[in-house]
Amino acid sequence: MSLPDYQPMLATPWPEAFDDDGWWFEVKWDGYRAIVGNDSGRIRARSRRGLDLLDRFPELRRLPIPEGVVVDGEVIAFDDEGRPSFQLLQEGRPVNLVVFDVLHRDGRDLTGLGYEDRREVLGSLALPSPVLVPEPTRGEGRALFEAARQKGLEGVVAKKAGSRYRPGKRSPDWRKVPVKQRLRAVVGGWLAGEGARASTFGSLLVGLYDGGDLRWIGAVGSGFDDRTLQAIHAKLKESERPTSPFANPVSLPGKKTWVEPEMVVAVEFKEWTRDDRLRAPVFKGIEIADPGTVTWESERPEA
Repeated sequence: MSLPDYQPMLATPWPEAFDDDGWWFEVKWDGYRAIVGNDSGRIRARSRRGLDLLDRFPELRRLPIPEGVVVDGEVIAFDDEGRPSFQLLQEGRPVNLVVFDVLHRDGRDLTGLGYEDRREVLGSLALPSPVLVPEPTRGEGRALFEAARQKGLEGVVAKKAGSRYRPGKRSPDWRKVPVKQRLRAVVGGWLAGEGARASTFGSLLVGLYDGGDLRWIGAVGSGFDDRTLQAIHAKLKESERPTSPFANPVSLPGKKTWVEPEMVVAVEFKEWTRDDRLRAPVFKGIEIADPGTVTWESERPEA
């Protein structure tokens, strides 16, 4: 019998860290969300949007997930200092799977169990490397958030004690508190570069879909190394178009080159401006995603 297909449960954005003995706190990891299962000896791994991750990360096929088990986690690449790096996932670094939930075992759907019961089942699996199962912290969310901030991690996720797993739902039983804000965005063009970037680009012009319209939200000009600049530029040149794909004006000086809105990128930023632009955006990597799913509603749920 085939394993069920699960969609990941999503967390509600929360403005600040908090302490509460009725909640468990986990580190928010910087990678690709993945639902991974062993279906009759065959590993399958799907992204948040249901896309197959095995072509991008073939080593996942060898993960030591027991047969009949489905887990929820994050595909991570660690830098030389042991910190997760989303950008290194683009560069072929060996990956780990950080697992924080178990959804199915031995023919039984576990999503109706409470948080602590699922964690007990997860611990009993004794998953070996390259699978990591970090221990959650009860009650002390502020301390974990501060530790995450100091170590350059993405933030924390708070999970209500006794809460069930709700596949495909954004639930108030999970709260995400990022150190910095982050979203996915669709690339619709680039601004010409100067100096050392004259042969590539200065910044990417990005937007979010609002209904059928692609709305420009900013220009992402930092976070690139030389190899990434060259690789992205070469890819974008293959999809140039004569007109802007954005429904609203791109109010920036400089030469603009438009492209078909096919590439999705991860962007970290400080805050939204009053005119709905990203303040201090930084490129974090290319996302595996259908551009049509990168919408105003999905990427700015706190608005």
